[in-house]
This record gives sequence, structure tokens and C-alpha cells, in this order.
Amino acid sequence: MTEARIPTARLGAQGPEVGVQGLGCMGMSFGYGPTDTEQARAALDRALELGVTLYDTADAYGAGENERFLAPFFRAHRDEVVIATKFALSIPKDDPTRRIIRNDAPYIREAVEGSLQRLGVDVIDLYYMHRRDVNVPIEETVGTMAELVREGKVKHLGLSEVTAQELRAAHAVHPIAAVQSEWSLFSRDIEAHVVPAARELGVALVPYSPLGRGFLTGSFADADKDLTADDFRRHQPRFTGDNAAANAALLQPLHTIAAAHGATPAQIALAWVQQRAAVDSLPVVPIPGTRKANRVEENVAATRITLTEAELARLEPIAGKVAGDRYADMTFTSAGREQF
Repeated sequence: MTEARIPTARLGAQGPEVGVQGLGCMGMSFGYGPTDTEQARAALDRALELGVTLYDTADAYGAGENERFLAPFFRAHRDEVVIATKFALSIPKDDPTRRIIRNDAPYIREAVEGSLQRLGVDVIDLYYMHRRDVNVPIEETVGTMAELVREGKVKHLGLSEVTAQELRAAHAVHPIAAVQSEWSLFSRDIEAHVVPAARELGVALVPYSPLGRGFLTGSFADADKDLTADDFRRHQPRFTGDNAAANAALLQPLHTIAAAHGATPAQIALAWVQQRAAVDSLPVVPIPGTRKANRVEENVAATRITLTEAELARLEPIAGKVAGDRYADMTFTSAGREQF
């Protein structure tokens, strides 16, 4: 029997058409502790079978290791996948809470060549500015990115963690296909300004961490107690100590709704994000990360769940009650620069 593939959505007015759910690949080789590479490869294959075509990585994930890991899969399925990678951010190994950000032209040109080489491809389908360097005008950064499009090294442009004002300024230089920002039941700050701007400009939203980095699924309850020492979630304020305990108490409505649907909490959390496309009238393609084929199947099944107005209302208050910020340093996020 042929399995039904997920529907598709277009990233931006002229961007690529992709499955309505993508796959975040960071954890396959970076950030979330030890990885079984064979399981991760099986997860990639299963995702493609189910219609997942947008695969997200970055040069910062393991200092290029994630791009190298994905390269054989991309080369084997080049005409079937949309490759998204990013530049601008590096994370020192000795301090996983620190971010080094560069948006200048020489750096961008060096970064794109490095990504092309590691990925083993001639062109990147969707190239994101990973984080914003406020010392470089965004018009200059996007101008350099636009040159990469004209040179045939990149097909479409994306931005990550930008404010509405930055998005408008960037889009005036070159069409932006997608904005990637954290968006979940726990993180909704982009709804104030970024989402309306994206809708106005015809830009798609690509939510990362739609499962609250696993917290919404119940895969861990306290980062300090449940996760390995090399897991960077131990450095995120909302997942440790009193904050973790307070946030775990917010999840009861999620479990209740999941039981009513015969679904998992992860599927309800993802269904909520997927449904933002209809609620906010713009393309929304979340990129939940996983390293296991069975989790890919679980996540993809969420695209077939529709929450009722009453269920959406029960979930509505959660984000406003979350204790702790997304990061210890919020200055490099859109919320840290947005004027609320």
C-alpha cells in the first residue's frame, strides 16, 4: 500500500515548494548529546518517504560536522530535497552559551564556499542569515546574499531571528522566501510583529523548536537531572531548576487534548504550530528535529490533526505563563531587539 505523503506549501512568492513539515537536522550530530548515526540516517530516509522535503542544517552545527553528515543523503536525493543551511554564527566549544556573529561580506563569501564544499553540492536551495550582526546594515548583508543568487551559488534567501523592521528592510533589497524563528506553545513572541510583517510581504515562517526542544513531548523534565553534560539545553533557563518545575505544570492541557485525539503530546504541540498557517494566513513549515524514524512518523502524523476552537482556547494561555527565557542571552534573538 502506498502511504499518503504530506501536503506541500510554497516558501515565499517565488520560493521552493516543500512538504508542510520539514526536518531539523541539528541534533543528528550536534547539541543534544550522543547520536546513533545509523538511526539518524534511517530517519532521513523515512522522512523523504513521507513527503518531508525541506532539510535544515547550518555551518555552526558541530563546526560543519552536521553538513558533512548530511552530504551523502543530499547527493543521493538531490532532485528530491530542498537543502537549507545558514551562515553568521559560531559557537565556541569551551562555552556553548556564547555566540560569535558576523554578517560582513568577506565572511559570507567564505561561509558559502565552505558550506557548498561540505554539502557536496553546486548550489544551496535556501541560504539563511542565522543571526543578525547589528554592526552591519542588514541591507549590506542581504545585498551580498543577493550576489550569491546572481552567481548561481544560492537559489533563495532566508533570515533567522529577525525583527519585523529588519525583515522589511531585507525584503526591499531582495525577496526573502522564509523567516526562521522559534515558534511553539512555549514561544510566541514573533506573533506580535514578525508574523504580520511576513504575511504582508508574502514570506513563509519556518518555526524551529516547535516541540520546545523536546520539553513539550515529555522527553525530559529537568535538563540538569535528565540530560547529558554535553547537551546545550542545560544552559537554557526555562529547562532547569524552579523554571523547569513550573513549566512542566503547564502541560496538563496538552496531555488532556492528546488523550482526546488518541495522539501524543508531541503531535498536539506540532498540530498547534501547523494550524498557525490557517490561523495567521501565511505558509508555516515547522522543522521539528529528531534522530529516529519512528519519531519522524509520529511528527508527520500531526499534519493530519485539526484542533477545535475550544482546544485552541485551552492551549492559548500557556506561552504567557512560561518561566524563563529561551536563551540565557536574548540579545541575538528577534525578541531581544523587537520593540513591543
